[in-house]
Amino acid sequence: MSSTVPARGGTVSPGDTSDPDRPDPPAAAEDWRPIADRIARHGQDFLDGVTAVASGEGEDETVSLLLLEVAQILLAGAQLGASKDIILPGNWEPDVGADPDLDALRSGLATRLRSFDEYAELFDPYEDTQATQFRLSDDLAAVAADLIHGLKHYEAGRAAEALWWWQYSYVNHWGTHGGAAMRALHAVVAHARLDVTEEPAAG
Repeated sequence: MSSTVPARGGTVSPGDTSDPDRPDPPAAAEDWRPIADRIARHGQDFLDGVTAVASGEGEDETVSLLLLEVAQILLAGAQLGASKDIILPGNWEPDVGADPDLDALRSGLATRLRSFDEYAELFDPYEDTQATQFRLSDDLAAVAADLIHGLKHYEAGRAAEALWWWQYSYVNHWGTHGGAAMRALHAVVAHARLDVTEEPAAG
């Protein structure tokens, strides 16, 4: 598989290590395991959480639950984004098989989110000048797909490959989807708390 993956917002090379302020990655393959274990736990927690919401659990708290899940996984992603690039030997990624079928997850989330599913977003705040319509259900399914891809490496004992994929796809794909979803979910909560209907004046 190629080490450059197309994204909704373009591509980023996984080999750029020019930032001297980023922490150094572990030097040996066995040193990847603790970090991979931590990210894998976050990833599985996210998948379990959004799957539960999509199936109807916490019906009255759908937005709040998703806000928590997205915030947690973005924290894990930020740890990867703040680290120097993980480079695989030969820049080669072993095949993990077919992409997961997440149609049921996507449709379940769309059903639970109802009128909150569609939102407008400046996908790249430095390049875009007009907002584009997106769906929260698509964003969350996109994050889930990238996490599952990395978990396949992790479960096969390939900690370095898992971290490479999670880091690269965070920068190139799921981090953008997650960030957009976070802003949309925050907006729903903010409107619910702050929008006050004016009561008619007495008299």
